[in-house]
Amino acid sequence: MTWNPRHPPRQDGRTFVVTGGNAGLGYFTAEQLARSGAHVVLATRNAARADVAASSIRGNVAGASINTLNVDVASLDSVRNAGARLADYGRLDGLILNAGATTGSGARQESVDGFELTMATNFIGHFALTALAWPALTRTAGSRVVGLGSLATLMVRPHAGNMQSLRSYNFFRAYAFSKHAMHGFILELDRRVRESAVDVSALLAHPGYAIDSRTLLRPGIAEFTPLERAAGIFAVGTQGKNRGAAPTVRAALDPSVSSGDFVGPQHLTQGRPTLQRPTGTSASREFGGHVWALAEEWTGLEFDV
Repeated sequence: MTWNPRHPPRQDGRTFVVTGGNAGLGYFTAEQLARSGAHVVLATRNAARADVAASSIRGNVAGASINTLNVDVASLDSVRNAGARLADYGRLDGLILNAGATTGSGARQESVDGFELTMATNFIGHFALTALAWPALTRTAGSRVVGLGSLATLMVRPHAGNMQSLRSYNFFRAYAFSKHAMHGFILELDRRVRESAVDVSALLAHPGYAIDSRTLLRPGIAEFTPLERAAGIFAVGTQGKNRGAAPTVRAALDPSVSSGDFVGPQHLTQGRPTLQRPTGTSASREFGGHVWALAEEWTGLEFDV
């Protein structure tokens, strides 16, 4: 394998939008994209944190081209506003669907639109954002949509009739459902762009087991006590979020990967980014079509590819 996460191919003149780019995996995805020479848009719900992240990237990447876009992916009103702005972009080479809830309450919570909050954050808002930004993606030759998947899909099977956890609730299961939905959406998007001959690629990436205490220090974004850092050394099978971002960056930039590919760590939870295989359920045409239809119903958007 020739891909080197530390030296991605140059992307000067290209534009990438990263949801949740102010922290964690999203921040390091944005920093690595900026290092390639791309213009990076941090699409986040917290303007102050976005400014801190943008300043950090500029401080770590000479000549970085960064700006911010306000969007709360758990609010369809916010997504509509942000999506309208993205649709007007002259070019949009990559839309990275990274923002997400990875922790939550023991009780089921709902978004402002009445959806299960984890599903709304991790999937529904991203489906809507992609649909609304589609004009900019389709007028940019070779653009890519990269959805953030998860190993949770290996541990929990989806329940097609209960994707919003209306019958019984467990946060980890709800999280896994949201990631199954993302897998199903991206792989269905891949099928639809192939059938319509649209020059957009749809890919999945997952970060493995990426933890804070093994992450590169970034003041104001990724900070740790000496005890936390020491504990990370003994966390076998894990990697920092800077390394966890590498599969997403490869999915966004590597010309040798194709629409429908799934990129993740070589050793499942850690390692260099290599091609992986999604669960059979997530990858099925039946599940993808079901998730697409649900998302159109939930968002009120007809997403024609």
